[in-house]
Amino acid sequence: MIYFEHVTLRRGKKILFQDFSLTIHPKDKIGITGANGTGKSSLFALILGKLEEDKGEFRTKAKLSISHVAQETPALDMAAVDYVMLGDAELSDLEAQLVEAESREDGVAISKLHERMDAIGGYQARARAGQLLNGLGFTPAQESQPVQSFSGGWRMRLNLAQALMCRSDVLLLDEPTNHLDLEAVLWLEKWLKNYQGALLLISHDREFLDSTVTTIAHLEQEKVTLYSGNYTAFELRRAEQLALQQSSFEKQQREIAHMESFITRFKAKATKAKQAQSRIKALERMEKIAPAHIDSPFSFAFKPLDYLPNPLLQLQKVNFGYNDKLILEQISASLLPNDRIGLLGPNGAGKSTLIKLMAGELEPIAGKCVQSKGLKIGYFAQHQLEQLHSDCSPVQHLQLIDPDISEKDARLFLGGFAFHGDMALESIASFSGGEKARLVLAMLVYQQPNLLLMDEPTNHLDLDMRHALTLALQSFEGAMVLVSHDRHLLRTVCDNLWLVSHGKAESFTGDLDDYAQWLAEQNIESSSKEAASGEHTRDSRKAKRKEDAEKRKALQPKRNQLKKLEQRLEKLHAQEAKLNEQLADSALYEASEKERLVQLTAEHNIIKQELDEVEETWMELSEELEG
Repeated sequence: MIYFEHVTLRRGKKILFQDFSLTIHPKDKIGITGANGTGKSSLFALILGKLEEDKGEFRTKAKLSISHVAQETPALDMAAVDYVMLGDAELSDLEAQLVEAESREDGVAISKLHERMDAIGGYQARARAGQLLNGLGFTPAQESQPVQSFSGGWRMRLNLAQALMCRSDVLLLDEPTNHLDLEAVLWLEKWLKNYQGALLLISHDREFLDSTVTTIAHLEQEKVTLYSGNYTAFELRRAEQLALQQSSFEKQQREIAHMESFITRFKAKATKAKQAQSRIKALERMEKIAPAHIDSPFSFAFKPLDYLPNPLLQLQKVNFGYNDKLILEQISASLLPNDRIGLLGPNGAGKSTLIKLMAGELEPIAGKCVQSKGLKIGYFAQHQLEQLHSDCSPVQHLQLIDPDISEKDARLFLGGFAFHGDMALESIASFSGGEKARLVLAMLVYQQPNLLLMDEPTNHLDLDMRHALTLALQSFEGAMVLVSHDRHLLRTVCDNLWLVSHGKAESFTGDLDDYAQWLAEQNIESSSKEAASGEHTRDSRKAKRKEDAEKRKALQPKRNQLKKLEQRLEKLHAQEAKLNEQLADSALYEASEKERLVQLTAEHNIIKQELDEVEETWMELSEELEG
């Protein structure tokens, strides 16, 4: 369907990738990964005909239907559902032809057009558009609202729905989850699994990639490398290749150094000149191996905390709502040191509202939000990107927080967030969304909060920055409340989950997979109400849901135990690897190191014994849960 044959693509003088060959077949599911600036979006632009290849040949099958998400949404007075239906171009063309044929009273043409409408499912198109809007978080009432009434993030959802509406052979998606909540991400993931065309997906959401693609095309160092499998498989393969590449690079560097030393010593000596010339030619022929580029451009961490009040913050019978409609009702909770809470809940249930109440950005209409003495809140929300000063540099933003910080120290700190060189002193007016998000995070980290309140912090962040943020949050000593559609982040930094739903915020006993099941059950319940099905059917479903919930609740302690065992296994394997590395040191077997050898060997035996015991327990528990 789509053919790349030894393609080279440039932007200006910069080579993005070269000698790239690939054939994309129907139903291929390919994830496009790589650092910012490596050419991911330019690859899409080439496929869409907005760029031309510099070398090689790029072509597509004739009459190939390619769908992509528009980046701009005009402020139209058109209803949202009608805007989405424009995604089906053939349907729009048929409707226009029908109007014309009816004005001419051409019965034959009208009949043929209706036949074609029926063949492409045109009579069900409005219902299909409604289903797409519903899946992406729009209410039935919002379907008829004009496009211009929606905010930027919701307009991007409309553009996504319009792209999905197209009956395409190929679907190009560039960061489709950026403006979605977790509920919409789960829905889109399921939709893409059932998509019958070829999918090319750029995403920095690792779990989303894992669930939707079967091949990874990784752009790096002017090359596109293909890996079979999902993103996790790619990471493992690439780590192995990088380790091998680094080993080969170091070996080659030793060979080169040896040859250059020989040349330097003997090229002027008559008896050795021929051999020296031979080595010079060998060096010229040698294909240089690049060193492995495995270092992240980001390196930052939260400093140890001097003081941590207990509790940090209390919500006492808090009510909040808009226009006489309660969103949150009688919320009582205390945030304690080391609390790491992820907020779950359907769109509009009040997750962001709860965060704003904790941050003091909103005042409750009843009840109290009590902040303890010594509380320092670090609050991240998307609107804070808009509150940055466009005429100020990253260094100046830090100096607004701390007038005493020197330019040198500010630049040193900002370097951990990849603001290097002149970039640290440039106005942020031309910065991308990702760069502005990094700056807001840098300002937050610099202030050394003891309570983090974060609402979708990973929007616009690439995989390397998400990984760095995950590591920083894992070592953060204070308390944290997080709203995110990034399931990997939620899984790796949160110890407890709260469900915000029906005006309440209560502890959720399951994990993210259980939450996905809960959402599915809520959708079934909602659909059954709309269908007004019989009382017996409703009671049966309710009983079944109750039974399933009780089963999940009974198994939850064992699931929690299994997670703890997995975490312990990970730590033990890391300790064993470190000991193996130490025991592999030949110097350890000198007579002077005998005591240390005995000690390390004993530690290794203890770790090995515990590993065997934990692995056995883990296997027994896994089999029990699977059974």
